[in-house]
Amino acid sequence: MDTIHKTLVIRFSSIGDLVLASPLLRVLRARFPDGQIDFVTRKEYAELVRSNHNLNYTYELDTSEGFDGLRALKKRIKAEGYELILDIHDSLRSKYLRSIRGPRRILVLNKRILERSLLVGMKKNIYKEIVSVVDRYIEPLSQFGVVNDGKGLELHIPDEVLFGLSGKMAKLRLDRFEKIIGLCPGARHNTKRWATDRYAEIGVRCASDMDAKVFIFGGPDETELCTALADRINREVGTERASHFCNQLSLLETAAAMEYCDVVVSNDTGLMHLATAMNRKVVAIFGSTVREFGFFPYDESAVVLERAGLYCRPCSHIGRRECPEKHFRCMLEIGVDDVYGRVREFLQEVS
Repeated sequence: MDTIHKTLVIRFSSIGDLVLASPLLRVLRARFPDGQIDFVTRKEYAELVRSNHNLNYTYELDTSEGFDGLRALKKRIKAEGYELILDIHDSLRSKYLRSIRGPRRILVLNKRILERSLLVGMKKNIYKEIVSVVDRYIEPLSQFGVVNDGKGLELHIPDEVLFGLSGKMAKLRLDRFEKIIGLCPGARHNTKRWATDRYAEIGVRCASDMDAKVFIFGGPDETELCTALADRINREVGTERASHFCNQLSLLETAAAMEYCDVVVSNDTGLMHLATAMNRKVVAIFGSTVREFGFFPYDESAVVLERAGLYCRPCSHIGRRECPEKHFRCMLEIGVDDVYGRVREFLQEVS
């Protein structure tokens, strides 16, 4: 079997994709324990892999530098003399980076573009089975005898991050509450968002019925959404029942904060994968996307709520600004009772 001394993995974005790549890095390290394994990603997501024990170095692409930055990065990669390049992004940028002379092997992720296009465009499902992106990332390495170890997702969070986060959590006096529920109401695309007022009702019911504290997570551009949600829960149940962390925590701090939660309710977003990596009980709400694309929670205990059998679903593999059919049934037909019932079931398991 070939021995590889220098390997480069390319994946520029996003949160979920990098978290789902963690098993790949673990099994790659197990296959080449003494090799150099480096990673390329965008600067804003680099903290998710920078401290990964299975990596030697992380290149951080600053997209604000434009093509000059990408060209300089390619020059550095070429000089390093990698024997194996594994491209699990397969974008224009990654194609440019991997187009260098020298590597003995260049392996590329099979995105199942035909299967995906037929399912979205013609609603013809030719996927033979539902396979996680985790396994698709590992698939190109089968020629080296690399297989999934079945140990799930992982995040390597430095002690200083955990220590700093614990100080912030101490100020919330969480011992006053019986349970902690995490809500992730945002998403980059609107058709992946369950209604905010329904998230509010979940938060209110959990706080009222189960004496729960509600954590609300979201990205920097979701601050207004998360603030309004926290305000409504606090207004209806009482102050300090809900806290939001938008623009307050780094990505790794967000993951560490999720570890305090008993259950996390999330749309189909990167935060769903962060919660899964932290071994939380996850209730995921899928609207315009489906599990066939491979981005479902990588945990058999997780629950995915979706409107199965809807004629217009999926309408996109990443989400849309609005429902093309104007009825948004994929989300509207998932009720509060459906989600709350699943949350209660999980909480009974951990009681």
